[in-house]
Amino acid sequence: MIHAFTSKPSLSESHRPKHECGVFAVYGHKDAALLTYYGLFALQHRGQESAGIASGGTDGKPFHLHKGMGLVSQVFHQEDLSSLTGTRAIGHVRYSTTGSSTLLNSQPLGVDTARGQLAVAHNGNLVNAAALRAELESRGSIFQTTVDSEIVLHLLAQPDDTMGGPIGALRRLEGAFSLVVMGEQEIIGVRDPNGLRPLSLGKVDDAWVLSSETCAFDLIGAEFVRDLEPGEVVVINERGLRSEFPFSPAREAFCIFEYVYFARPDSRLRGATVSKVRVNMGRELARLHPVEADVVVPVPDSGIYAALGFAEELGIPYDPAFVRNHYIGRTFIQPTQLIRDFNVRVKLNLIGDAVKGKRVVVVDDSVVRGTTAKARVVNLREAGAKEVHLRISCPPHKHACYYGIDFPDPEKLIANQHTHQEICDYLGADSIGYLDTDGMVRATGLKRDSFCMACFNGEYPVPYDAAFDKLVMERRRGLAQLLPDQTAQPPLFTPRASVKI
Repeated sequence: MIHAFTSKPSLSESHRPKHECGVFAVYGHKDAALLTYYGLFALQHRGQESAGIASGGTDGKPFHLHKGMGLVSQVFHQEDLSSLTGTRAIGHVRYSTTGSSTLLNSQPLGVDTARGQLAVAHNGNLVNAAALRAELESRGSIFQTTVDSEIVLHLLAQPDDTMGGPIGALRRLEGAFSLVVMGEQEIIGVRDPNGLRPLSLGKVDDAWVLSSETCAFDLIGAEFVRDLEPGEVVVINERGLRSEFPFSPAREAFCIFEYVYFARPDSRLRGATVSKVRVNMGRELARLHPVEADVVVPVPDSGIYAALGFAEELGIPYDPAFVRNHYIGRTFIQPTQLIRDFNVRVKLNLIGDAVKGKRVVVVDDSVVRGTTAKARVVNLREAGAKEVHLRISCPPHKHACYYGIDFPDPEKLIANQHTHQEICDYLGADSIGYLDTDGMVRATGLKRDSFCMACFNGEYPVPYDAAFDKLVMERRRGLAQLLPDQTAQPPLFTPRASVKI
């Protein structure tokens, strides 16, 4: 039985953008699983629902897989890592964007096929998942999960060459996908033709490593080599590294929200350091929406660098008056009405003396539904702030994301339904100002046409058949309800360390 973590689901933060996923891989190192474990630690911000590692050697022995619900530190213990032998490993941290949050849907996913053993970890979202799954099921494929990542396994496992072999099968995928695949002789890294999600290549000692973000290289002492190009497939085996470009050329459309919110500030994306880009966004925001104020207060963590840039540009004192609790974990029992605004206050607490009697500018990365922002304004008013001005380091979110960010339906996005003034009135702020797309792009120093900004402007680089997907996924939802709830095992449940795949 796969290791199942027994704690309760994490504290709900439905008012915030949901994280994506993080992938990591190592080829050719005696401590491949341990390095992957540390790499996942560095990528923990990209997903906190589940974590997993699959490992193997080139000796033909069965792969080892260990995964569970929870944070990396909760899922893995010394004995678990000791069982993950081999010189190759892939790892995954997950936040669900498709498929329910159960152990069966955690990754890596593994299978034994006519082509040999395979394991896959995926960051992104396939826009043609419903159509591919329906086609595969009509040909006899049996699915064990409700995640689109399993489709990749089924395509790679096809025993004939009608799709052009394993790499040719990848051409069937549409949407956002950064993949790491482990076979019996190799590690494969894949980035979709639009380059929507990041994936980087590095080296540690004589081993190759792949990671969603470069911050994981820093932790394990790996050297950053380069980013994978959009549409690139790298195959790493005993003969070295081979690069292929099997996809049809497409416009590069890197998700700009990686810079705004998702990526760690110490990562480099497409040659730009995330923290520097966020400072630049704050400067652009200050030039676009200046305000006379006494103090600039960031909303941690992703608002910190934008607030620094905003404060420096206007010469306003900076004060981190919101203090974040970093030790909440996944086990809080929600107190319903016992403590008002508990979900908001448990994360951030305000130092009242820093804002009392002052004109305050609050800098945050985004306003999605408005729940959190409204609570922040209430906190500041209660603490005696004279004025409260909100400044947001990205444009208003008006459209859903179909490429791996779990933004809600458009009608649930506050900026989709209301004007700026209506939003300001609802939040109880004295003013609100959003960064525009021009300023956001200038802050990166990169070309405008190289980004996906669909959640802001509705211009989707990859077509998405929402009606068909909804029809098929409604049928899938019935299947998901039949899956056992593996996030709430009985208290005396004893997990096992690993399984073979």
